Amino acid sequence: MRRVIQFSTGNVGRHSLRAIIGRPDLELVGVHASGPAKVGKDAAELCGLTEPTGITATDDVDALVALGADCVVYTALGETRPMEVIDQIARFLAAGTNVVGTSLVWLANPRHADEWLRDPLQRACEAGNSSLYVNGIDPGFSGDTLVYSACSLTTRISSITVQEIFDYANYDDYEFTGKSMGFGMKPDGDPPMLFLPGVVVSMFGGAVRNLADHLGITLDEVRQRDERWYTPEPIDCIMTRVEPGGMAAVRFAAEGVVDGQPVITLEHITRLTNAAAPEWPYPPDGEPGVHRVVAEGEPRIEINTHISHPVFDTTDAGCISTAARAVNVIDWVCRAPAGLIAVDEIPPAEALRGLMWKE
Repeated sequence: MRRVIQFSTGNVGRHSLRAIIGRPDLELVGVHASGPAKVGKDAAELCGLTEPTGITATDDVDALVALGADCVVYTALGETRPMEVIDQIARFLAAGTNVVGTSLVWLANPRHADEWLRDPLQRACEAGNSSLYVNGIDPGFSGDTLVYSACSLTTRISSITVQEIFDYANYDDYEFTGKSMGFGMKPDGDPPMLFLPGVVVSMFGGAVRNLADHLGITLDEVRQRDERWYTPEPIDCIMTRVEPGGMAAVRFAAEGVVDGQPVITLEHITRLTNAAAPEWPYPPDGEPGVHRVVAEGEPRIEINTHISHPVFDTTDAGCISTAARAVNVIDWVCRAPAGLIAVDEIPPAEALRGLMWKE
């Protein structure tokens, strides 16, 4: 039985909290909630369950560190406040508590993370004899697990394309995702955060370089590209309202280039409702979203992954899968040698343990 703390209860955190409560091999011992409206509430209420857990949310990080838990599931938004998040995670690691999470997406490929991010966390792992693992569905699964499965079915590869094609209309995260992608912005406005020089490469370039390492090839460069689509008609959705002339779809990628040609591409096509960017690719078979890998080679391999749920919509289902990439390896990370862990260090079967149980 692993004693676990859930850190944050937002779009991903409420789903990882629900998973922790449900699993018989995990014991929830603490919950962090930064907003005053959530502090003091039972964990069950924060994730839509009805039976109280007896564990109430707190904003006292010191109190959570003092619990001496086996592991923290850290899902709080970190990309807009990385130094604060590094400090919080490092406090747990230095105290001997392992951390799995979905925050600081640069760490999904820790070997390629910048020193300012990697080094303080590595030192904290050494001080507490603890481990840190970060992953998700994208960045994460699409570019570090699904792509390996596709490539294993070929005898030769000429190029690899990893895509997320999703309708984000029902994703209630305008303050970060919406603003960073620029939804609603006009063409003459300042570029959104995501498309400033080097940002896409910083977030997704690690996966491109990691694939190149495993393929044994040397890239000439990793570059980024983006394209935006502006709606002629108003679009209303949960994400935001986009007025005519505002941006309602975006297409961006990090590309690993050899001899002037992209050979490894991680691309996102993100729209608000099906009406946006009708000339761009859509998911197959009328699905609302897809994580796709295409390995051009001998033979050509294409794998399309669709996520659904009987109650939650597709965006929530994606958040559940993102949470799963962290929660499912808690036990292995707790047994791992100290340090920053990459997904290829984890035996695939270890991510299956504890997933099936009787009520």
